[in-house]
Amino acid sequence: METRSKLMLLACATFSIISLVKSQNQQGFISLYCGLPSNESPYIEPLTNLTYISDVNFVRGGKTGNIKNNSDIDFIWKPYKILRYFPDGIRNCYNLNVKQGTKYLIRTLFFYGNYDGLNTSPRFDLFLGPNIWTSVDVQKVDGGDGVIEEIIHVTRSNILDICLVKTGTTTPMISAIELRPLRYDTYTARTGSLKKILHFYFTNSGKEVRYPEDGHDRVWDRYSQPEWTQINTTRNVSGFSDGYNPPQDVIQTASIPTNVSEPLTFTWMSESSDDETYAYLYFAEIQQLKANETRQFKILVNGVYYIDYIPRKFEAETLITPAALKCGGGVCRVQLSKTPKSTLPPLMNAIEIFSVIQFPQSDTNTDEVIAIKNIQSTYKVSRISWQGDPCVPIQFSWMGVSCNVIDISTPPRIISLDLSSSGLTGVITPSIQNLTMLRELDLSNNNLTGEVPEFLAKIKPLLVIHLRGNNLRGSVPQALQDRVKNDGLKLFVDPNIKQRRPHKPRSWLVAIVASISCVVVTIIVLVLIFIFRRRKSSTRKVIRPSLEMKNRRFKYSEVKEMTNNFEVVLGKGGFGVVYHGFLNNEQVAVKVLSQSSTQGYKEFKTEVELLLRVHHVNLVSLVGYCDEGNDLALIYEFMENGNLKDHLSGKRGGPVLNWPGRLKIAIESALGIEYLHIGCKPPMVHRDVKSTNILLGLRFEAKLADFGLSRSFLVGSQTHVSTNVAGTLGYLDPEYYQKNWLTEKSDVYSFGIVLLEIITGQPVIEQSRDKSYIVEWAKSMLANGDIESIMDRNLHQDYDTSSSWKALELAMLCINPSSTLRPNMTRVAHELNECLEIYNLTKRRSQDQNSSKSSGHTVTFISDIPSAR
Repeated sequence: METRSKLMLLACATFSIISLVKSQNQQGFISLYCGLPSNESPYIEPLTNLTYISDVNFVRGGKTGNIKNNSDIDFIWKPYKILRYFPDGIRNCYNLNVKQGTKYLIRTLFFYGNYDGLNTSPRFDLFLGPNIWTSVDVQKVDGGDGVIEEIIHVTRSNILDICLVKTGTTTPMISAIELRPLRYDTYTARTGSLKKILHFYFTNSGKEVRYPEDGHDRVWDRYSQPEWTQINTTRNVSGFSDGYNPPQDVIQTASIPTNVSEPLTFTWMSESSDDETYAYLYFAEIQQLKANETRQFKILVNGVYYIDYIPRKFEAETLITPAALKCGGGVCRVQLSKTPKSTLPPLMNAIEIFSVIQFPQSDTNTDEVIAIKNIQSTYKVSRISWQGDPCVPIQFSWMGVSCNVIDISTPPRIISLDLSSSGLTGVITPSIQNLTMLRELDLSNNNLTGEVPEFLAKIKPLLVIHLRGNNLRGSVPQALQDRVKNDGLKLFVDPNIKQRRPHKPRSWLVAIVASISCVVVTIIVLVLIFIFRRRKSSTRKVIRPSLEMKNRRFKYSEVKEMTNNFEVVLGKGGFGVVYHGFLNNEQVAVKVLSQSSTQGYKEFKTEVELLLRVHHVNLVSLVGYCDEGNDLALIYEFMENGNLKDHLSGKRGGPVLNWPGRLKIAIESALGIEYLHIGCKPPMVHRDVKSTNILLGLRFEAKLADFGLSRSFLVGSQTHVSTNVAGTLGYLDPEYYQKNWLTEKSDVYSFGIVLLEIITGQPVIEQSRDKSYIVEWAKSMLANGDIESIMDRNLHQDYDTSSSWKALELAMLCINPSSTLRPNMTRVAHELNECLEIYNLTKRRSQDQNSSKSSGHTVTFISDIPSAR
């Protein structure tokens, strides 16, 4: 008993009766024959008697492909002769109704068969919900085996999305999808889902075993080794009914070593030495032993002794590793060795191997997914991107849907819905009120009818509603009017939509209001005349627009005082000089406009107006300004550690920025830019993102600065703003300076250059390099595939390779010559967060390994490594 407790293997017996298994129905099974026309009858597979239906009602896109008959594949079963392929869009998803919290065996089948005549095997990614499941490489296989991907997964909601994502030039395709419910207390991993590596039963004869012999429709392949001998029985093997239920065809066979003194060894490959693996070992004594015969053997997994084990006589038992295994060098091994007490060699009947897959990204809030899909159904929205999860992954979020993605463990929430100019008809659907975190709703320029619904007032976070350009009638509900008046809600409706008024204003009140208005207008006219005359008499020849601000305005004498008569210079630029100062015993930075700068006043005005209305932790704060005749100055919060470029170049001195510190700075800078793009109303483009405009505080917190070139851009149908080019050489978006087209993606390009600086430590333009421009230099270095030659040497290789590669790939994506192929800043910030998480995870694993070195063990590798199909 002590030995068994030390093993910590979960022992569970399995009971299987042929008559019971074969009588099981297909309740809960989902079997889709991909590409089968909807007008064809369901297909009943003759060997398994499983019923396959068309996939038409479960997927929105795709086309049917037919594999031509030939001698190689004539014998294969029908669902490999028709397929569905997806030439349109990046992500195409199957949407399946399942039971929430149910454990399913999910199997996807792919057979290319050169259906398109191109002889090019498709390669693409397979997602389960918002998380990647695996990368599929459908190689042409003689005999028509194709590719099968299988996973055991617990559903998080009543909706399951299986998505094919295009990653290159080939077209994703699929042949069949199968879901089989399992008992919840079987196949349990401590965390994550279980990806099948192999299901083997040990025999050198026989067939592939699946449904109906296996009631769960697991597919068991036969396996043998030359140094093994097979034994079998026709006698029924019983056990306890606990849910695993290996078929009789599987448990009635076993293998023993031909040389009875040798161990029985089974090895398999894991994709990575970091993979976590679970092994399920099936045993039953299927020989009638004589009185003087015993069978006892030691079980060792990866060289670690677990137990002295005696198989039960004609009774199945499953031994399961209680914790995930890690295999040194990617080679895993189970070894059964005869004990001195045993007269017979060890045996094993079957084995299942699974690797653990983590699905860390939470699905979008379930209620909101149901709501947005009801909206999609009501209005028959046919946008190609409206498939799968509406919010995540961020790069595949639905067009017109914006989400609040806090972190991967928190379900995203939908905060903006833009269905303008989408041909919507009917009334405004009540499903919208179930988007309870919605901040902005745009239904303008459609053919909507009916009245403005009162339920819109119940969406508390709602700030903006666009309803113009429809056929709505009636009046605005009082509850919405109250939101407009009290909460600052902005409501845009056509003139025919009337405002409900509780009563008409009295005539005496109208007279008073009119009199006051006349007085106010008179005062305003006099003030304007005074200002005009004062401006006209000014010696300054440059005419500039008025700058109206309510507070934070300082006199020039106060600016001189706070800088001690401009004593300490912090830096110089095209705008002017930046001085160190003190205001109320707090350090400040004072940027003084050069009087020779004609353009400077426009930039000065832009920056003041922006910073007085914009507040974000990753944007430098404006303390105040001075606008006194020819004397202009901006007073900022003081950033103790200067700008990013000085640290990367070594000009600043002090310790070198380490890799996690650089990632943190990149993340915070990205969040600042993201706020300008989606947090400002109207949205803003910075136009001068560069490493000198990223300032670092006392704890190296990053803040974006210098907003003199910033300008707003329109959203909606307009894709860009035409404007004169402004910015810094080397950081300028090629599309911007070639076509004068400004979009938020122009900032993304500039940030990509900054990210290259952070990664490489290289200057943007360096004439001494073979490739003077950092983009061309990085591309040439990438061609060698050597990360060490690209990374900043000052890091002394103190970085994680996976994290740095991911950051580098993101930088190259940001500087794509085509703005439409660049990610938005939300995705950039998210990807950088993942880079930091990868680094931290690797660091923790390294620390854990170092702390447990004394308890490590040596693994002996052997050559007989079976490959999973």
